[in-house]
Amino acid sequence: MRWSLSLLTTVVVAACALGAPPNILVIVADDLGYGDVGCYGQKKIRTPHLDQLAHEGMRFTQAYAGSTVCAPSRCALLTGLHTGHCRVRGNGPYFLTADDVTIATVLKKAGYVTACFGKWGLGDPGTAGVPAKQGFDHFFGYLNHQHAHNYYPDHLWRQEEKVPLQNKQQGGVATQRVEYAPDRITAAALAFLDNNHTKPFFLYYTPTLPHANNEKTRADGNGNEVPNDEPYTHEDWPQPEKNKAAMITRLDADVGKLLAKLQERGLEKKTVVLFTSDNGPHKEGGNTIEFFASNGPLRGFKRSLTEGGIRVPAIVRWPGVVKPGSTSDHVWAFWDVFPTLCDIAQVPTPQGLDGISFLPTLTGHGEQRQHQFLYWEFHEGGTKQAVRHGNWKAIRLAPHAPLELYDLATDLGEKNNIAHRHPDVIATIENYLKTARSESKDWPLREPKKK
Repeated sequence: MRWSLSLLTTVVVAACALGAPPNILVIVADDLGYGDVGCYGQKKIRTPHLDQLAHEGMRFTQAYAGSTVCAPSRCALLTGLHTGHCRVRGNGPYFLTADDVTIATVLKKAGYVTACFGKWGLGDPGTAGVPAKQGFDHFFGYLNHQHAHNYYPDHLWRQEEKVPLQNKQQGGVATQRVEYAPDRITAAALAFLDNNHTKPFFLYYTPTLPHANNEKTRADGNGNEVPNDEPYTHEDWPQPEKNKAAMITRLDADVGKLLAKLQERGLEKKTVVLFTSDNGPHKEGGNTIEFFASNGPLRGFKRSLTEGGIRVPAIVRWPGVVKPGSTSDHVWAFWDVFPTLCDIAQVPTPQGLDGISFLPTLTGHGEQRQHQFLYWEFHEGGTKQAVRHGNWKAIRLAPHAPLELYDLATDLGEKNNIAHRHPDVIATIENYLKTARSESKDWPLREPKKK
């Protein structure tokens, strides 16, 4: 691997500041919108721990998820490949294989203890896609993302072993609610920190909050499944909105428990914390996007390739390295996390990744490389594609449809399609699209179904 002098300097600075290697905690919320967090403009929902995390670290305003739905977004983060190249490009029965290399595999070989607690979604039992075969020493949670809809399941998984819970459920809807799965998952993550505080660790914490239980939504119209709606019980809001707000505040509290445990164990200054969300906000639990302005100033939501579907909150705290209370407009996407964590851990980055390390942005040292373009593809209801090139954002709604073009510098809400005014930009992006993806038998470019 070839390293630039500026990058080597950056790594040395980071190592001197913290010692090597620091612990790594990556937190990926589920369907949390860009506007759902206080430090990103939320006015109604309380997120004090995440707001404090931003106060103590760096808040990114132009960070992007790997996709606009769960599984491919997480695949992009873990493998460093965007959805034109990664194995899992959509939800469904598609899993990582033995040929895939995850950041957990790399960090494990470097001496890190690795763990995932929460939602996996990249491999079922008996496949090569399960966490144990993708570099994780420990796993507890949901293997299948459909199973993860249910907050009161009758079992969770410890690696490939079923762990019974006291709940009873039928057709994805709980008929007896005793154990709230997020509480069990958070407890497992806290126990991991208690048991591994003397050695370097990579903890990938992936709570299902605030994803909706889609089966329960179909059953009674309120799929935002939570033990109670505190602290919003007395608000004059529709019940699904109360529940959604309670889920987000509960997520915030669970993050607060992890941060408190780091402090209790003397790990706060030795741990890099990255918090983000896997895609934009849902409207699948009986709630609306508009009630809390969950997408902030952006257009769209989960399952769209407009900014509201893929631009996400992202915060990094690294005491002694990242400037507290700072804000960055550096443009990065989930596939950049892999090389960034490699640089943080001071291990070589595998060849062939789509990602670019944003360590120089975190440290303020060295030259920050920029992407020529970012690329997404999404396959539900036909193939859609999106490209970000500088401040230009292009979207193609079907394989042979003309590109829409937006200038994000002046039109963050993507309201004005100006493709006809900029044929030169369209031509450049069309050239990018010719090389942006590898062919896949599972993910061909599909025309939308005729109605």
